[in-house]
Amino acid sequence: MFRHLLKQKDHIRHYIFSRHYLLTPLCNMAASTYGENTNNNRLALEKSPYLLQHASNPVNWYPWGRDAFDKAQSEGKPIFLSVGYSTCHWCHVMENESFKNEEISRILNESFVSIKVDREERPDVDQMYMTFIQAATGHGGWPMNVWLTPDLKPIVGGTYFPPEGRYGQPGLKSILLNIAAKWKKDRAAIEGQGSNIMDALKEHTKATVTNGDVMPTDDLPEKCYKVLRQTYDSRKGGFGEAPKFPQPVNLKFLLSVYGQAPFTEQGQTSRDMCKHTLTMMFKGGIWDHVSKGFHRYATDNDWHVPHFEKMLYDQAQLVVVYSEVYQATKEERFATVVKELLEYVNQELSHESGGFYSAQDADSYPSHDSQQKKEGAFYVWKEGDIRAALNDPLPGNSIKTKADVFCRHYNVKPKGNVDLAKDPHGELQGMNVLIEVEEISDTAEHFDLTPNVVEEILTECKIKLSELRNLRPKPHLDSKMITAWNGLMISGLAKASQVFDDPVYKERMLKAVEFVHNYLYDPETGILYRSCYVGDDGEVTQISTPIEGFAKDYAFIIQGLIDAYEASFKDHLIEWAEKLQRKMDELFWDGESGGYFTSRTDDCSVLLKIKDDQDGAEPSTNSIAALNLIRLSSFVNNNNLKEQSRRIFVAFQEQLQSAPHALPEMIKAFMSFQAPGIQVSDDYLGAILKFTFCQF
Repeated sequence: MFRHLLKQKDHIRHYIFSRHYLLTPLCNMAASTYGENTNNNRLALEKSPYLLQHASNPVNWYPWGRDAFDKAQSEGKPIFLSVGYSTCHWCHVMENESFKNEEISRILNESFVSIKVDREERPDVDQMYMTFIQAATGHGGWPMNVWLTPDLKPIVGGTYFPPEGRYGQPGLKSILLNIAAKWKKDRAAIEGQGSNIMDALKEHTKATVTNGDVMPTDDLPEKCYKVLRQTYDSRKGGFGEAPKFPQPVNLKFLLSVYGQAPFTEQGQTSRDMCKHTLTMMFKGGIWDHVSKGFHRYATDNDWHVPHFEKMLYDQAQLVVVYSEVYQATKEERFATVVKELLEYVNQELSHESGGFYSAQDADSYPSHDSQQKKEGAFYVWKEGDIRAALNDPLPGNSIKTKADVFCRHYNVKPKGNVDLAKDPHGELQGMNVLIEVEEISDTAEHFDLTPNVVEEILTECKIKLSELRNLRPKPHLDSKMITAWNGLMISGLAKASQVFDDPVYKERMLKAVEFVHNYLYDPETGILYRSCYVGDDGEVTQISTPIEGFAKDYAFIIQGLIDAYEASFKDHLIEWAEKLQRKMDELFWDGESGGYFTSRTDDCSVLLKIKDDQDGAEPSTNSIAALNLIRLSSFVNNNNLKEQSRRIFVAFQEQLQSAPHALPEMIKAFMSFQAPGIQVSDDYLGAILKFTFCQF
């Protein structure tokens, strides 16, 4: 969908930037009033960690909902909508610079109705206005800030704005003053502009639907493979240039190519691309070598300097990918990553009731008396601190210490190992981000040790550094538990339990399923909820009016239940999956054109009905749903479900053909759709599945 909108961005920009209603001149007006600080705003009544972070801002924030909409309508004010999430670095920056600023808050409170949205609670709102931002500017990100008419139509927006203009970018204060002045002078024209923009967005989102009944061509997997092969970084792994993201959807597709044709050149190359990428990732700084877990992405081509937040959805998908590449290679280092990754999730992102938290923040205080958080402060190291902690002499060597071994292997430098180009804000000066730059055998040879001894030394050092690190202020934990991401984690545990035949993983998987059923599902209505929360007492709670789940919540939980069934053969799991599939069809299916809308069609606050059509950090709803339908059709013997998956491929035929690399997860489902079915008896099903998951 975004691809179609970007084609038309000049057309949509016409409504935004060619008018004199809003953005020119942005920097010529000065503020003359100052705001009053208040102790708390309405966000103090919310449970979202992100909204609670803004509860003490002097901005008179409202949560997304009828109270805010009615206020904007009755007072005739435009809406300032700000969307982010609790572990977002630049969201923190904008809060500290602007939303704690008395002068900017006064302008917002006098001239606008201000709404804060947690994008992880309301992905539908986020996606609707991100569609507008990307169409208008060609890029997106968070925080996302959009100005709306009282009837919720967008008029202008962007991502991060500094408080004052700099580097050719207008400041938030100037934009607010300019929009407020233009609104008072010519409100009707601006509202007309909002209507024109929304009409343009609606028209062009229709382009994502394919007319007719045309299936994608059989060479679709080949096309996707060729694009990924062309963009593959043969030196450092991954796809494209910096920033480098894990992109599990690409890796899972390539492993499917290998699985279907393991002895062909294409199959071998697909496996090798995954193997190399995953190796470079866990050697790089994107992997936390001390306390385990993957950071969100690397800011450079070498996987060295990460954006330090850790997201549940990354951990969940990478458990699957590392498990599958272990199946393909039988290399123990990949099994070790799975084990350590799940240790991290169990230790840092798990609640005793069975659910999984959302994320750990990128920012934290460098020390307990610090007043300002820094990105990566919890994770980076000064060389002197490492040497002081690891000063034991090497066995049989009174000159060299274990710190010498550790610092060589992880590239620790006296002045830090982060280049200025990788640290534009100077927050990592003099610091080291651990990265493996040589094999253990090379380190062993340098110190005249055996590889086993070096491994023992490195393990001992990491335990000591972990204990030292835990004395630092820990990053903020987003304790919100999101249904879709818990579904991904259930799938990860199911895969690990099968590949490694581990009953502990299976038990944890079933406990997570029980958690979803107990806290995120209403058995009377059959409806999933989007999220739940942990109260101050450590108990799982809900808001008074729970946010109902979106299509992605259903798709990911259904996938998790099917995976859990294949790992345990417990009938109630597949029965619940089938029940949720019927509810998903009832709430989100487009009976006219096929495919699933992101949100319910009866939600009047969502003006733009969108179909999730890109596999990004998370796979798209329609990609996962297509494979769910194929798998369910076999398990419950219902060919209508497989026909429904065919309608998804038809609906997205144009995108699949023109940009196959945007939907690798859907192409993986398409490959499954094309594969001939094999009917087996119940007596042999368990044995065959066990063989399938232990062999490639």
